[in-house]
Amino acid sequence: MPSRQAVIAAALAWRGTPYRHQASLIHVGCDCLGLVRGVWRELYGGEPEAVPGYTPDWAEARGAETLAEAAGRHMAPIAPAGAGPGDLLLFRWRDHLPAKHAAILVAPDRFIHAHDGAAVALASLSPWWRRRIAFAFQFPGVTD
Repeated sequence: MPSRQAVIAAALAWRGTPYRHQASLIHVGCDCLGLVRGVWRELYGGEPEAVPGYTPDWAEARGAETLAEAAGRHMAPIAPAGAGPGDLLLFRWRDHLPAKHAAILVAPDRFIHAHDGAAVALASLSPWWRRRIAFAFQFPGVTD
């Protein structure tokens, strides 16, 4: 079973990977989902399920919590307020929109993510980001 530190180490290895929509190749390119998929592969082997193609506006176009539903099929949902280092956070850009951004918490006040137009990087879990957390999940079997 992976530890929280193993999740964090796997995520931090992606720092500097350029943003590429739908990609998931360390040091080559990824989007936020690709980062999470890459960490999953490092910890568990293959992909948990096939990822269909998606457009940049997939969440707005579908209007469903597709990302949260997929995470819930493979990870344990937890209360966002109880999320700790090594847990997955899903954010929504606006209250009325589905969650469409993923990040991994690496410290109580820092997370790592891939953001359009930037490389994978650490960011501060500032009040702006905290207000947008919609869901949190724990990777399967994670130990402290």
